[in-house]
Amino acid sequence: MMPLMASGQQFIENDGLRKRLVDGPQDSTLQDTSYKIRDTLSRKPLIIRQDSTLGDSTRVDSVKRDSTKKSDGLQSVVLSNAEDSTRTDRKNNQLHLYGKAKIKYEDMELTADYIRIDNNTHIMFASGLVDHNGKYRGRPIFKSGNEPPVTVDSLRYNFDTGKGFTYGVFTEMDGASIQAEKIKKNQYNEQFIRHGFYSTCNLPQPHTHFGIQMSRVILTENQVVSRSAYLVIEDVPLRFIMIPFGFFPKTNKRQSGILFPAFGEDYSRGFFLRDGGYYIGLNDYWDAEIRANLYTKGSWETNIRTRYKKNYKYDGGFSIRYAYTKNGEENTPGFSRAKDFNITWNHSQRQEANPGTTFSASVNAGTGSYFSNTAAGGSYDYNQTTRNEMSSSIAYGKTFADGKVNFTSSFSHRQSIATGDLNLELPTVNLTVASFNPFDSKDRVGEQKWYQRITMGYSMQGKNSLNTKDSLLFKKETLGKMQNGIQHNIPVSLSLNVAKYFQFNTSVNYTERWYFQSIRKYFDNSPSGYKEITDTVQGFNRAYDYSLSSGFSTKIYGQKNFKGKLAAIRHVMTPSINFNYRPDFSDNKYGFYRTEKYADGSDGITPQKYSIFQNAVYGTPGAGRSMGIGFSLDNTIEAKVKSEDDTTGTGYKKVPILQGLTFSGNYNMAADSFKLSTISFSGRTSLFDQKLGINFNGTFDPYQYETYTTPGSNVESYRRVNRYAIKGGQLARLTQIGLSTDFSFNPAAAKSRGNKLDELDKGKENMTPEQQQELARISSDPNAFVDFNIPWNIAASFTFQYSKPFAKSTITSTINLHGDFSITPKWKIQYNSGYDFQAKKISMTQFNIYRDLHCWDMSFGWVPFGTYRSYTFTLRVKASILQDLKLTKRNDYYNSF
Repeated sequence: MMPLMASGQQFIENDGLRKRLVDGPQDSTLQDTSYKIRDTLSRKPLIIRQDSTLGDSTRVDSVKRDSTKKSDGLQSVVLSNAEDSTRTDRKNNQLHLYGKAKIKYEDMELTADYIRIDNNTHIMFASGLVDHNGKYRGRPIFKSGNEPPVTVDSLRYNFDTGKGFTYGVFTEMDGASIQAEKIKKNQYNEQFIRHGFYSTCNLPQPHTHFGIQMSRVILTENQVVSRSAYLVIEDVPLRFIMIPFGFFPKTNKRQSGILFPAFGEDYSRGFFLRDGGYYIGLNDYWDAEIRANLYTKGSWETNIRTRYKKNYKYDGGFSIRYAYTKNGEENTPGFSRAKDFNITWNHSQRQEANPGTTFSASVNAGTGSYFSNTAAGGSYDYNQTTRNEMSSSIAYGKTFADGKVNFTSSFSHRQSIATGDLNLELPTVNLTVASFNPFDSKDRVGEQKWYQRITMGYSMQGKNSLNTKDSLLFKKETLGKMQNGIQHNIPVSLSLNVAKYFQFNTSVNYTERWYFQSIRKYFDNSPSGYKEITDTVQGFNRAYDYSLSSGFSTKIYGQKNFKGKLAAIRHVMTPSINFNYRPDFSDNKYGFYRTEKYADGSDGITPQKYSIFQNAVYGTPGAGRSMGIGFSLDNTIEAKVKSEDDTTGTGYKKVPILQGLTFSGNYNMAADSFKLSTISFSGRTSLFDQKLGINFNGTFDPYQYETYTTPGSNVESYRRVNRYAIKGGQLARLTQIGLSTDFSFNPAAAKSRGNKLDELDKGKENMTPEQQQELARISSDPNAFVDFNIPWNIAASFTFQYSKPFAKSTITSTINLHGDFSITPKWKIQYNSGYDFQAKKISMTQFNIYRDLHCWDMSFGWVPFGTYRSYTFTLRVKASILQDLKLTKRNDYYNSF
């Protein structure tokens, strides 16, 4: 067994070693009693077979070999191959392989630029070669069994005894690096290290590291025995901190240990020690972290986080966080205490683990004030501290009948942090049958007839929901207010081409709802007057409705050609018009609506109709007959301009001017007033070579409004009137418009990071479970890491909302600026700030300073003002996969959820 996990790094080059590597084991420094040559008469020649599956060889060994017998001590045939050349030394009975040479023997594989096999001694020597630039390349890569490959400067291996020497070895063990001048391995898988060191840095010459220099070490499967060892910091040996010998157990599994905290100061909670705790390596599939935050003003937080993973099947993790927060000074008006908790769980299942079945979970639940009171668990994450809601979902799915039938079930929750409103769905089920052609035939010959194009489908949904406040959730009377129901939907549709240029679509939709409770309303006489009472009646009820829709759509193209750099402008319009009809399901013959009565059964003074399924989970059949015409118009505009990148002067490129502008509305001919609906519009475009994206939406009201005063009150109110705005000189009133944009002055930042993650993702199968989990964190949280390969990045986002339903208007607008820049290749400053124009104040501003220490991560975070005013200093070992990616994790582990 060779050393544990190895990487293909560049190793320490010893100029005095190069000649020795090429000349082979004749060097006296490589001699050992375990490799003394025995009597050659007692040996039989090695069976070395040229393996064509390994590649082509320019020369084939011409020495006659015995292909029917094996030599003493050998268990199988030795397969050899070289891409450059193969030379046989008949005088010394040796085989020399040059240029990406390969050897296979039992479960051992070796590749190197130079390999020599001695048929007399059964000893193999492998090394790299010095090229014309004086660079030592093609180092041996040794792999045994299921162990990861190990890269060395040179090695010698005895086929008979199974013993070997390796020189200039680099390996990884438990996330750290071991480098050694020489390692010897015997047939008992014991390794003997001479002049090596254990370090947190994986560079050949660690520039910044905490390491232990070891003179002699013995590595076995279960233990490490060391002679003298001393600490080295920044290449400074601390020989006064030396141990004469050491004995350490080696379990080859995850180890538990202390997690060192970060320290700093929070303006409202005082000085702190944050994220200190203990790591528990439960087994190969589970681990856990117990952490705590302590503040000098009495606040504290604790959390337990557990991760699990089973290769090729599933992975996930969950956490429980609890916080006790004190704000202000005791016995003062502003003093307050808060107890908050947060629970998260995420789970994902690999598709190949159980084909046709899916299971996933994403849970984030707890008190709404947790993120604001604890500054997002001490991470000061702006998106977390300003979030408005939390949501969770646990979903199971399965397909039947060759994928034609799909069943899903889910548990979900939505929680408003601002209002405390809570919605639970426990559970929701869906059964969907794929659309099919009921009148078509499998044996049909030729094109489909019109009736064979008719398609049908079926879907069923079931729901059990509860709407309440988060503070009332666990009370008995709340749990009795759950609402449930089942809905069936059968759509029938037909699509045809008409008159070559038009697309005709027609559909009939039937919906049926099953409910297990309904309501009854009546007026009850009380001392203060008649009061409306609503009773819930248990029992099965069914409600149904149906509708018809038919319409046409087409595309209209327009193009204007020009001379010069602007070659043409193209406008594409997609108009559509449809007729829709729905009966009045509030008619008494359906029984879905009733009239409010007095307690004695008599009609009220002003009878009001109500639906017995009011506020049901799937709604109620619509009241009032609807017979209308729906219309929409979609527009796209693009320009054709000469490309500046084309040197021939004949190349063109398309530049989008308007990527979409859609108007839509409906005219209800059956309505007695307000027949025309509001006209909504939405669109998007991009500017500056698509670096600036703009999205907008809004609403036009085609009717006028009037001002009125309620009798006995001087307060003016407004209401719409059934009179078109065009009669007052306006085409329509703009009642709402929204605009949002996001711009990056250096789009290469996101592109560079994405390319690096794609490159890492390709090698995911060769990573350890810990490395795969770390890569998953990077991919799921793009903003949690700093890319030192990008010297600068400036990005901004802007949102604008305008609303004017009547005479008064409201405007809200905010701008956010974020980015980073490198002072030097190793120092980077990141910033995030913004301004709320309505509140007229700066939003949370944060600065972070990072220092790339390659194998260590140092950062300083500062929030200069506001509610979360604080600073934080962190120094910790960087994840191994991030060292080559040159990305630094900037937030704590909460970002993985």
